[in-house]
Amino acid sequence: MNAPAAPQVPPLYWLLLSLAIVSEVAATSGLKFTEGFTRLWPSVIVICFYELSFILLTVVTRKIAVPVVYATWGGVGVVLVTVVAWAWLGQQLDAAALVGIGLITLGVIVIQGFSKTTHA
Repeated sequence: MNAPAAPQVPPLYWLLLSLAIVSEVAATSGLKFTEGFTRLWPSVIVICFYELSFILLTVVTRKIAVPVVYATWGGVGVVLVTVVAWAWLGQQLDAAALVGIGLITLGVIVIQGFSKTTHA
């Protein structure tokens, strides 16, 4: 006998999670420009993007399980921040960094593709 299917998460919540990730990536990528939160407007922008990210996360956890939300938000965020740092901020990536990013990406793929724990 097959187990009942897990309830489907409305697509809106995946979109909101994506926006939370983008907001967190924008905030984290902008940290360098705050110069230790000594520059007003870059600091205000970073704080606003972090706030937006956390507000969206609280909405998303109404329908998507917290472990899935956090693993996806954190994992995809780390990968995207690394790409932004490499592409626009001139950060160098060595082999260990690339392997680590690959493993994080693989972890998110496993959770999204195979985990039945999606609904809150």
